[in-house]
Amino acid sequence: MTIIPTTGLPDGSSMPVFGLGTWGMGESRADFNSEVKALRAGLDLGISLIDTAEMYGGGGAEQVVAKAIAGRREETYLVSKVLPSNAGHRQAVRACEESLRRLGTDRLDLYLLHWRGSVPLAETVRAFEDLRQAGKILRWGVSNFDVDDIRELEAVSKACAANQVLYNLTRRGIEFDLVGLSRERSMPIMAYSPIEQGSLAADKALAGIARAHGATPAQIALAWVLQGPGMIAIPKTSRPERVAENLGSLRITLTDEDRAKLDAAFPPPRRKRSLEMI
Repeated sequence: MTIIPTTGLPDGSSMPVFGLGTWGMGESRADFNSEVKALRAGLDLGISLIDTAEMYGGGGAEQVVAKAIAGRREETYLVSKVLPSNAGHRQAVRACEESLRRLGTDRLDLYLLHWRGSVPLAETVRAFEDLRQAGKILRWGVSNFDVDDIRELEAVSKACAANQVLYNLTRRGIEFDLVGLSRERSMPIMAYSPIEQGSLAADKALAGIARAHGATPAQIALAWVLQGPGMIAIPKTSRPERVAENLGSLRITLTDEDRAKLDAAFPPPRRKRSLEMI
C-alpha cells in the first residue's frame, strides 16, 4: 500500500494530494461493475481521496462510489459537488442530502460548488455553513473559480477550503495568477483532467522524458502537476491497472532539465487567460 502525501487546508486539516476522479462514471449500467472495481483497486492501493458530483451520470457516479466504499467509508476522503442550479439555500441543503443518500454516507469531507451560476454566493455559503454545522459536510469549497471569483467569495467568507479547476500541461493559464493567489491562502488546487482526458498519455514530448525515468507519459504528466505545493491530482480511469500506473507518478521526481523541456513543449502563460473549463 502506498502512503499518499497530504497538503494542508486553510482550516488546519489536510487532504491527500492524489485521488480518483469519477467524471464519466455512472452513465452505463454495463460499466458499473468495472467502475466499482477500479475505485476499489485504488482504495486497496492506499488512495483514499475520491472526487465525484451530483452531475456525473445524473447521480450515477455517486452510486458507483457508494458501492466501492461500502464498508470502507472511514478510509475514504469523500468529495462531491452541487450544481449551480441547486446552489440556493434550500436547494443546496436538499441536493447535499440527496448526494449523501446516493453515496450511502452521513457526511462529506468536502463539498464544492461545481461552478458559478446566478445564485448569490452569500446564499450558497449560508447553505454550506448550515450543512457544516449539521455535520453533513466537514468543509466546503468551490470549483471553476478564477481570481476575481475567489476575491468576491472572500468578501462573503474566508472559509473556502479548496478550488477544483482544469489544469494540465496543455492548460496552464491558471499559473499566471490563480496559482499564486491560492498558495498565499493555503488553498489547494484540485487539478481535474490532469492528463487532458488521456491525450497526454500519447504525447511525444512526454515520451522521451518518460523513457529516461522508466515511466509512462501519463505518469510524467501527473508528476508535473504534483510538483508544485498545494496541488492535488484526481485522474479518472475505469481500469484497475491504469489506477496503479497513475499512482506510480508519486515516485517520479522531475529534474530541472525535464521541466525546461516541458516548458519548451508546453509554454507557460505570459498573460492573463480566461479560466478554461471542459
